[in-house]
Amino acid sequence: MSQLVAPIQNLIDAFSRLQGIGRKSATRLAFQIIRDDGEIAKNLADALLEVKERVRFCEQCANLCVSSPCELCQAANRNRSIICVVESPQDLLAIEATGEFSGMYHILHGVIAPLDGITPADLKIKELLERLRSDEVKEIILATNPSVEGEATALYLKKLIEPLGIKLTRIASGLPMGAQLEFADKATLGRSLLDRRQL
Repeated sequence: MSQLVAPIQNLIDAFSRLQGIGRKSATRLAFQIIRDDGEIAKNLADALLEVKERVRFCEQCANLCVSSPCELCQAANRNRSIICVVESPQDLLAIEATGEFSGMYHILHGVIAPLDGITPADLKIKELLERLRSDEVKEIILATNPSVEGEATALYLKKLIEPLGIKLTRIASGLPMGAQLEFADKATLGRSLLDRRQL
């Protein structure tokens, strides 16, 4: 078959527009759905409709939820005096998986990236500043990724938050557990020296 029929091509095109899905993966997914008896396609269609109809932003932390405020914001055992600011819901899940943080979160839903047309107005920064009006917040942890955009976003937030007199911290970055110094890149090794702590 030299050319795919339009419905198959449209399905491949739709899959390939998803971040992280290339043409080969999109083609594989499309043909898997075609070979299936219809159950995968029906479940996928139902799940897509449900997520678009029911999922929304938490009014407090901007996490994705079905009822607002979200479960984390409603939890009585969370420390409300600390807010960890992250880029995405996936980052929140990663931090929660450590079991080391019991404070609150705020999700920006991106980072400042002028080359991609993303400005501070496109992020959930205004909502964060509204939360900080509460006397309850004593510390903000900036947990954006250690990328150029993540660092720029952290610096931008620092300028906005410092005048409020709230303690501001940044997650440490550097060598992972079990790493060997000789194999570390210069930037990672340099950052681990800058972020050293007293024993």
